[in-house]
Amino acid sequence: MAGIERTGLCLRLLCILFITSLWGCNQDAQPLRVGTNIWPGYEPFYLAHELKYFDKNIVVVEYSSASDVIRGFRYNAIDAAALTLDEALLLVQDGLDVSVVLVMDISSGGDVILGRQGLNKFSDILGKRVGIEKTALGSYFFAIALEKIGLKPTDVITVNMEVDRHETAFKTGMIDAVVTFEPVRTRLINAGANVLFDSSKVYGEIVDVLVIRNDYLRKSSSNVNTLNTLLIGWFRSLDYLKKNPQNAYKIMAKREGISKEEFVTALNGLHIPDKEENRLMLCGTKPTLFMTAERMKKFMIANGLIQKDINVNNILGKCLIDALRDDK
Repeated sequence: MAGIERTGLCLRLLCILFITSLWGCNQDAQPLRVGTNIWPGYEPFYLAHELKYFDKNIVVVEYSSASDVIRGFRYNAIDAAALTLDEALLLVQDGLDVSVVLVMDISSGGDVILGRQGLNKFSDILGKRVGIEKTALGSYFFAIALEKIGLKPTDVITVNMEVDRHETAFKTGMIDAVVTFEPVRTRLINAGANVLFDSSKVYGEIVDVLVIRNDYLRKSSSNVNTLNTLLIGWFRSLDYLKKNPQNAYKIMAKREGISKEEFVTALNGLHIPDKEENRLMLCGTKPTLFMTAERMKKFMIANGLIQKDINVNNILGKCLIDALRDDK
């Protein structure tokens, strides 16, 4: 049995060495700057930081909105970004050389379309003012939702606003409805908003992923090791969440600005894939995320959300999950 374990360890080490050899020989590690915005599905990164699972080379940067994360990524302020899959496709369309290296969560109710009192069903949205972050997931989610009831984005009055304005705009009556997500979702529902549509009705379509610049990895094999540390810390954080849920909830809820009970409810609105699920979604000859990305790409082209065809394999071509060390 020991011989088998040593053989397995050797194979994992060889896999790591093979991957790092692909990215260059410079051993000077650069800081890995990871950009996120407030969203329960990204909290395991901050939990890992709090538990000291990351080394000094990993810097998690919090932005106020997904649009700010994208801007930071485009202008090289960060090396990796927590984005929705449709946002990753937009980056590829614009010529950025990136790879998806982690599936962070799949929304199952955490993304919503909320309406004010008097809007009781989704079709009531016809002709109303809807707040939406047009440069991010909101446009894609909203288009899918409208298609379900036979409406188009032109059948409503869209008001472009980033997520940090959603709550105030809704409460002051600037808009009649809003396409938003946690923790704004919970706060507005508590204030009396009605849920008109949520992501559980389109499960599998809204996927959050970690995207990294390929040139960051090419610069140094040590950079690949830093990414490896980040991914290991993420999965260790998920293990901690499973074994010590109450303490983990307390830490993460405080950062989200909601109660522990509200955070648990928010977390129930998404699914966080473990390492094996990530392997199925990102690795092998037929990763399951490929079909999701292809379907999303076609929808986005048909609805004018992207202007040209792109090769989905360009972002799903590198599987680093298999090379992760199992050390704690």
